[in-house]
Amino acid sequence: MKVIRNQKQKGFTLVELVIVLTIIGILAASGIYLLTGLIDDAKYERVGSDLKVLDLALQQYERNNYFKPPTQEQGLAALVEKPTSDPQPQRWRQYLQEMMLDPWGQEYQYRFPATKSKKKYDLFTLGEDGVESEDDQGNW
Repeated sequence: MKVIRNQKQKGFTLVELVIVLTIIGILAASGIYLLTGLIDDAKYERVGSDLKVLDLALQQYERNNYFKPPTQEQGLAALVEKPTSDPQPQRWRQYLQEMMLDPWGQEYQYRFPATKSKKKYDLFTLGEDGVESEDDQGNW
C-alpha cells in the first residue's frame, strides 16, 4: 500500500515579502519625516522657555543691584559668576548654576542697551544658522 502525502508548503512568496517590506519602509519614512518637524518645533518652544528663565534671572539681578542690569561687557556671565569689572554689583548672588545654551549648542546673546527690545536689554538666540539675522528669536 502506498501512502501519498499531499503536502502543501506554507510560507510567503518573494513578491509578498517585497510588498510588506515596501509598506513598512514607507510607514517608517513618513513617521521619521513627521517626527523631524516636531523636533524642530520643540527647539523653538524651548528657546521661548529659556528666554523667560534668563529674563527672570536678569530681573532678580536688577532688583538686587539697584535696578541696574549687567553691562554689555559683563553679559550673561554675571548671572553665573560675580563680575570683576565695574560697576561691581553691590548685592550679588549666583542666579544660574551654569551658562545656558540654546538648542543648537550656542550661548544666548545679551545686548545692553537694547536695540530691538522695549526692555533695557536684548536677550536672544542666533538660531540654527548661528548668525545674527531676521530669523533670530528674542525678547522683542
